Amino acid sequence: MKSHGKITVPAIIAMKREKRKIVALTAYDATFASLEDEAGVDLILVGDSAGMVIAGGTDTLAITLDEMIFFTRYVRRGVKKALLVTDLPFGSFQVSPQEAIHSAIRAMKEGGAEAVKIEGGAPMLETISQMTKVGIPVLAHLGLTPQSVHIFGGYGLRGKKNDEAKRILDDAVALQEAGAFAIVLEKIPMQLAAEVTKSLEIPTIGIASGPECDGQILVSYDMLGLGSKYLNFKFVRRYMEGGELISDAVKRYAEDVRDGKFPTEGESWSS
Repeated sequence: MKSHGKITVPAIIAMKREKRKIVALTAYDATFASLEDEAGVDLILVGDSAGMVIAGGTDTLAITLDEMIFFTRYVRRGVKKALLVTDLPFGSFQVSPQEAIHSAIRAMKEGGAEAVKIEGGAPMLETISQMTKVGIPVLAHLGLTPQSVHIFGGYGLRGKKNDEAKRILDDAVALQEAGAFAIVLEKIPMQLAAEVTKSLEIPTIGIASGPECDGQILVSYDMLGLGSKYLNFKFVRRYMEGGELISDAVKRYAEDVRDGKFPTEGESWSS
């Protein structure tokens, strides 16, 4: 069911109480943002995944705050109804709560974001508490946090062991108390995601964490099949093979140009 009217932070929280699933996707430009917004997406995230799917990097660590603001500003132009959230990238919030507040203010004033997403649990509690106290809505992120890829040693499943599972659950409750309005749960066992979701009054938004979360998010390029056809992630349902469609269209365009079939007289002007 499509949402009606402007989606706000309180509206996202209310969706959990009303048992309406939250639909979230990433966007990095005005065109994709407008298409997603018009299709009824509730939350659009300008993800630091842009460092991979847009910039061609191997992880999310290199993208800067200035670059995230750049992408957010253009996504803002395509969004009318959805809640617009932007990732605070690696290095823009970890040093101190004051740095995080400054970075978030820039993302909101210069980029037009309505909330920011921050990765991490217990170490981020004071930061998130201070941010929310000064009026910055925060979407938290637990489980596989890609900015910690070098500590984890890869992108494997998190929360498999009892101690880590308990830490994720405890962190989720603490993040709620610190003021986060929702929590992304990435790549944790679906049983753990269900337990976390039931333990909270704020919504959970899952990615690779099973069906019991209050909503779901995917990287739009993955969902549309715009990445490599060899990257068939278990948790991604490809709703189209966009890469193949675009490649085929470009090939047909190239053939028409080389064969003199484009443009025709009907696609041209005469004096």
